[in-house]
Amino acid sequence: MLNRRHIRVKVMQTMYAFKGGESDDFSKDQKFLLFSIDNMYNLYLLLLALIIEVQKRAEKDLQKKQKKHLATKEDKDPNRKFVNNQLLNLIADNYQLKNQLEIHNITNWELDSEYVDVIFKAITTSDLYKEYMKTKMSDFKEDKDFIVDVFKEIIAPNDKLYDYLEDKNLTWLDDLPTVNTTILKLLRKAKSTSAEGYFTPKLYKDADDKQYAIDLFRKTLLNRSALNKEIENKTQNWDSDRIANVDYVLLQLAICELKSFPSIPVKVTINEYLEIAKEYSTPKSSIFINGILDKLVKEYEEAGTLKKVGRGLL
Repeated sequence: MLNRRHIRVKVMQTMYAFKGGESDDFSKDQKFLLFSIDNMYNLYLLLLALIIEVQKRAEKDLQKKQKKHLATKEDKDPNRKFVNNQLLNLIADNYQLKNQLEIHNITNWELDSEYVDVIFKAITTSDLYKEYMKTKMSDFKEDKDFIVDVFKEIIAPNDKLYDYLEDKNLTWLDDLPTVNTTILKLLRKAKSTSAEGYFTPKLYKDADDKQYAIDLFRKTLLNRSALNKEIENKTQNWDSDRIANVDYVLLQLAICELKSFPSIPVKVTINEYLEIAKEYSTPKSSIFINGILDKLVKEYEEAGTLKKVGRGLL
């Protein structure tokens, strides 16, 4: 689920908020970093729980119509295609997912059920839904394609849901694109025979990624003075007040990665921090950062201090 760029963003945000120095205790900040990353999984579970609750809401709607005093023939014998959607049932019945929802105490939609109603209404009034409900029978592929389109076109871009998530946890806004992409991939690749653990993917690809987050944070902080000197030497003609704080942090992280992570290619490091700068800093930040890093890499190469292992890492 989690990719290296997102890890870099999380470390950047933690570094940006850190107000201490190299000698200060930053164990709390490291815990915050890991908590912030772990909380991304809660967002993933929350959105899957929303899908489950929307299906439950649809079932309640049918039951309510059937109990009407003047129920129509359609009310008494409704089209249950959406309620019986095979992919929705696969998600709702997944034991491991249920277990994770309990462990992480994902009960938001019981307390904030109005947002379930908002999504349910948006779905049932959409052209997607009307087209899907023209028939009463479907196979797994049709059911899956419908849910993929619903998530992509209705749930993911919903403004009210976005505002709700922002109110609940500000860091989730940075996590949302990654989580939405993960859910879409899972929905698209789902099969009626998908394994029990399919809907509970690992947050980190492997143990190395988690260690990378910790190491990048710690090594950057512990070498902050030396990293700042390198930046200052390359920005002597710049007024320090003109350098955005985010750019300074990104440069610290990038230089640390260039020097202290021999298995990460130079081009990967530079490209990743340039992309982050484009998203999180000023319009000209990526050009500024690229210029500094380009000069430093040339100096390291000439001095023979750029130690990279493996093939094609420069």
